[in-house]
Amino acid sequence: MAVGRLEAIWIKRAHRGPMDSVQSAELDVERGLVGSVDRSRRRQVTLLEAESWERLMGELHADIDPSARRANMLLSGVSLYQTRGRVLQIGSVQLAIGGETTPCERMDEALPGLQVAMRPMWAGGAFAHVIAGGIVRMGERVAWL
Repeated sequence: MAVGRLEAIWIKRAHRGPMDSVQSAELDVERGLVGSVDRSRRRQVTLLEAESWERLMGELHADIDPSARRANMLLSGVSLYQTRGRVLQIGSVQLAIGGETTPCERMDEALPGLQVAMRPMWAGGAFAHVIAGGIVRMGERVAWL
């Protein structure tokens, strides 16, 4: 079983606003990632694979911060590709993967060509909803249930 790690957490406090890096965050079954905007009942938190981001940066000959993806969490050591319906555990928190986070035009604002480069193999990440809430911290263990 693949075991990964929570590498970064970002909270977006305003629509189109900056991504604030935090050391820990609360995830709630009703509210999703507490303090973050742009969430719905189905899409409470967004996830990005560190390995996919590194590959994209290599393909595009760039080195921009993964916060430019505007995801809430950066994970390493676990693949998000085709995981719809699976449950991911981060510390004591459990997230049900709802599907692929489709890259939008904001990606090309961050880096020209990024939107198209993200399309194959869920390179833009996944979205999830919280099924068991709690506090997550950077460096925490990540694994599929």
